[in-house]
Amino acid sequence: IMHFYNIIKELSDKTEVMLFFDMDGVISSYDAGKKLDFATKRPLTENINKIKKISTLNNVTLYILSICKKNFQIEEKNNWLDKNAPFFDKSNRIIISKEQHPNIDSPTLKSDFLKNLNTNSQIVLVDDDNTVIKKVLDVTDNVMVFQDSELID
Repeated sequence: IMHFYNIIKELSDKTEVMLFFDMDGVISSYDAGKKLDFATKRPLTENINKIKKISTLNNVTLYILSICKKNFQIEEKNNWLDKNAPFFDKSNRIIISKEQHPNIDSPTLKSDFLKNLNTNSQIVLVDDDNTVIKKVLDVTDNVMVFQDSELID
């Protein structure tokens, strides 16, 4: 039985859930030395398959919430998703380029995005970056946050 699946199922039985996943390190390999080469990143198929199963739950809408350094990477990340995780609807892919937001760090970009969502749904974020997790927990009061390790049974 999938621990994280059960958490989300129980939650979605009570309310609508907006479930946001980071890409780098959560559904794709993360190599700090190859930050600008998204096209060749290895898909983390076990996580992707678990998320695909979660996508079949009622009252759950999946989103990508990812940061990239350069504008061109938005297309690279979308192409990667089309190939490796096409069940993430194109309109639910939030990929924010730091090139458009100079001097704003990733934790702030993600936490500001989540903080400004106007919804009655339960917002859930799965991320592998502790600085993002801490920032989201510090500045939002309506977001449940999980480390990517929760996907591992």
